[in-house]
Amino acid sequence: MLEVAAVLCFLIGIIHSYFGERFILIRLLRGDKVPHLFGNDFFPKRTLRFAWHITTFAWWGFGYLLFAISKGDENIAQTVLCTISAVFFISGIFSFGFTKGRHLSWVVFWAIAGLSYYVATNG
Repeated sequence: MLEVAAVLCFLIGIIHSYFGERFILIRLLRGDKVPHLFGNDFFPKRTLRFAWHITTFAWWGFGYLLFAISKGDENIAQTVLCTISAVFFISGIFSFGFTKGRHLSWVVFWAIAGLSYYVATNG
C-alpha cells in the first residue's frame, strides 16, 4: 500500500511541475503581470518559479519516506532526518540559483539541511 502512495507522490510531483510550468507559470509570467522589485521583474518571476517547483521536491521526499516505512527501515529516524536534509538542500540550491541569491530562503533551507544532517550523523 505505501509503495503505491510513494509512486503517487513521485508522479504528482512530475505532473505538478510539468503541467504547472506549461499551463500556469508560462502564462502567469508572460508580460507585465508580475510586479517589479529591485528595478525589474526578474526577482518576482524567478521566485514564483522556484517556489512552484520546490513543492515537487517536498513531495518526492515524502514519497521516499513512505517507501522507507513500507520496507521496514530500522533506522527510520535517521532516514527521516537525511531525507529532510536532502529536500532542504535541494530547495536551497533552487532558491539560490533561480534568484541569484536574492531570495534569502536559501540561507534558512541550508541551515535546516545542515542541522538535520548533523543530527542524523551525530545522533
